[in-house]
Amino acid sequence: MPDPDFTLGIEEEYLAIDPGTMELAAIPEAMFRHAKDRLGSKVSPEFRDCMIEIGTGVCRDIGEAREDLAQLRRGVAEVAEDHGLAIIAASCHPFSDPASRATGQSDRYDAIAEDIGGIARRLMTCGMHVHVGLGDDPELRVDLMQQFTYFLPLVLGLSASSPFWKGEDTMLQSWRLNVFDSVPRTGLPPKFDSWSDYRRTVDVLVENEIVEDATKIWWDLRPSEAWPTLETRIADVMPRVEEALSVAAFIQSAMAMLWRLKQHNQRWRIYDRFLVEENRWRAQRYGTAGTLLDLGQRKLRPFAEIVAQLVEEMETEAAWLGCLNEVRGTMTIAEHGSSARRQRAVHDRALADSADPREALRAVVGSLAQEFREGL
Repeated sequence: MPDPDFTLGIEEEYLAIDPGTMELAAIPEAMFRHAKDRLGSKVSPEFRDCMIEIGTGVCRDIGEAREDLAQLRRGVAEVAEDHGLAIIAASCHPFSDPASRATGQSDRYDAIAEDIGGIARRLMTCGMHVHVGLGDDPELRVDLMQQFTYFLPLVLGLSASSPFWKGEDTMLQSWRLNVFDSVPRTGLPPKFDSWSDYRRTVDVLVENEIVEDATKIWWDLRPSEAWPTLETRIADVMPRVEEALSVAAFIQSAMAMLWRLKQHNQRWRIYDRFLVEENRWRAQRYGTAGTLLDLGQRKLRPFAEIVAQLVEEMETEAAWLGCLNEVRGTMTIAEHGSSARRQRAVHDRALADSADPREALRAVVGSLAQEFREGL
């Protein structure tokens, strides 16, 4: 089989807000029609009536992904403005109540809400999904899925953008994951020995009509049902487009590094799921400011130190893929903090300037809307 081309595809979910009150706002059908006219099939509704999803095309490299993603973000922002709304890319709205919003403009979302019951009342989270093209060999996708699981907590910590929930500081960097983990068929992917092993497991659910197909399986990492890709789903959506591209390039380069090891009859060690889960929790709770278990050395190390080491190990692949600067950008995020840290800083400054708690949260939303437009 030919070597994989490591193409990129990026999907992001956004929230629409009223720029006056900073509250969530329903997206009118006219705005969706306008967005479709401008962006075509790359834009679609999502689970809540205040959510909108975009998806790039199949991008050959990070440069093409940058152009496509920036165009989509700019298009959605300008269409929203034409309809009196603004857009934020944060995984949870800092103070609006999800239960106050209706499900989106699709029978699919009504069916999901019926299926998951009361969980749907708090399900309003936005993520970034990164597809990496691995060619026509499904065994490679399953093999790399097992190895890449080690990297998932790092992706989460770098992307974390949901520290507030319904007006409260959750003390977590990614509250989104806490919400989404209550949905069935989420979390770290199970261990599969082969593609047939994976298909047998999924087919049990399909044959019993528990799910229509594998798109209803929402693990942190999964083989795509529609494309020959491995889809990383653990990331929070990020306000700044350059940070989103850095995390996408980190994912792409790490998968290329794992493939290169395979070519030399080597592989990343498959660590105990319990320990990877611990790192997942630590990234969710403490983010870039915390520590993770270095599973090889069996000791805690600073998050930024582990990122820097991994970036060094994948520099050859990043240079080959043309995304070395973007991958190195993850070290900047690790050193200075993700969106969650900036949101708290805005909140604290507003309180220090005599804002009341609600005004401070509105200032956070305002900063998110501003960051979304930066660099577009």
